[in-house]
Amino acid sequence: MSLYTTTNPATGETLKEFDTLDDAGVQDALATAQKGFESWRDKSVEERADVLRAVAKAYDERADELARQVATEMGKPLNQATGELKLCSMIYSYYAEHGPELLADQPLDRMGAETTLVRRSPVGVLLGIMPWNFPHYQVARFAAPNLLAGNTILLKHAPICAGSAELIADVLHTSGVPQDAYVNVFLTNEQASDVIADPRVQGVSLTGSERAGAAVAEIAGKNLKKVVLELGGSDPFIVLDDADVDGVVKAAAMGRMMNCGQACNAPKRMIVADAIYDEFVEKLTASVSGMSTGDPLEEGTLVGPLSSKSAADGLMEQIQNAIDEGATVRAGGKAVDGPGAFVEPTVLTDITPDMRAFSEELFGPVAVVYKAGSVDEAVELANTSSYGLSGSVWSSDADAAQSVAERLDVGMSYVNEHGTTLPGLPFGGVKRSGFGRELGPWGLDEFVNKKLVRVSAAK
Repeated sequence: MSLYTTTNPATGETLKEFDTLDDAGVQDALATAQKGFESWRDKSVEERADVLRAVAKAYDERADELARQVATEMGKPLNQATGELKLCSMIYSYYAEHGPELLADQPLDRMGAETTLVRRSPVGVLLGIMPWNFPHYQVARFAAPNLLAGNTILLKHAPICAGSAELIADVLHTSGVPQDAYVNVFLTNEQASDVIADPRVQGVSLTGSERAGAAVAEIAGKNLKKVVLELGGSDPFIVLDDADVDGVVKAAAMGRMMNCGQACNAPKRMIVADAIYDEFVEKLTASVSGMSTGDPLEEGTLVGPLSSKSAADGLMEQIQNAIDEGATVRAGGKAVDGPGAFVEPTVLTDITPDMRAFSEELFGPVAVVYKAGSVDEAVELANTSSYGLSGSVWSSDADAAQSVAERLDVGMSYVNEHGTTLPGLPFGGVKRSGFGRELGPWGLDEFVNKKLVRVSAAK
């Protein structure tokens, strides 16, 4: 079987196999992207912004086609796939509108010179290694700022969404991105290692697992390459005792089960004040138990399959470990019989530190609820995780909630919302969730040369 194979996770049907590049093809791709950089960098920022504007329009116009591909090859329900594509359009539009201003020269205190400033310029060819769970959005937040900056891109997508990878390239190329400025590459992991080491490549951005991030960072470090890593998450969702339980339960259930729970920044650990714990668990269980699970192409489906049978099997091993060690199953807890990769939407309580579910990321439709006897206990439990992507605090007193949210060891903290992603907001984590930032001006600054330019009067 080919490494790059798309399979419908709702049916188990193999859709298409794709050939990986041979070694000569890898060298051709590197040469193409390097040649593209020499011309793409010479375009004005305004010209590159116009191209991104066209990409945004294409995403709006082709949303139905792209969404069906996403639903078919990784299981995301159609309306959620459409929402992902809308966000992509917003990202390309943001950089088209704000990018030229963000790339403008930055004046500094002259400090005795005639002129002192920082000028941003592109660095060259970049490698992007992207995951399957948001096949368009993850690429957009990497590609949009870097194409605007004048860099060129080699894009290695996840093998299970190769069809979307080809469509992304088509959207960009038909919108005016040169063929040699964005090059889709189907690589083995060994070939990707060689690409990172190649002197023509100036940096690499990976969104994926902790294991993949560590491997890429090691290779990049040996070759002195800049790297941005967006890795796993086990986000805390702290509910204080004065919160509106009905409203918070709705947000918790939807946030956890969206994309079948396969989001790095989903609220995975719900830490609830003991005064409202029983009510929260009862209402969350009822909400999760009533969620429609099925074919992602059917209208009304809220929870589709996991991305693959192997992903479903791995999640069930984590769930079964928790059950065997004494966890309480409030809802779900079982795989669905049949050829698809379905796992019942699940709620677990009574999780203890000796269970895998306590320390590992549960990448699927599983909500874990903990009871906290105090705010300090809730924060301590939230910060025990080795991950630090994002977290939220929920309360009718926003000021009090903010003071709690600021104590979380995360890259993004929220009050009375969770996981909000917008083009102008920085995205990224701390600890084992990775480093570097995407989106907004922060994402634009990761792979540019910030050159000091200082001009003094002639002596």
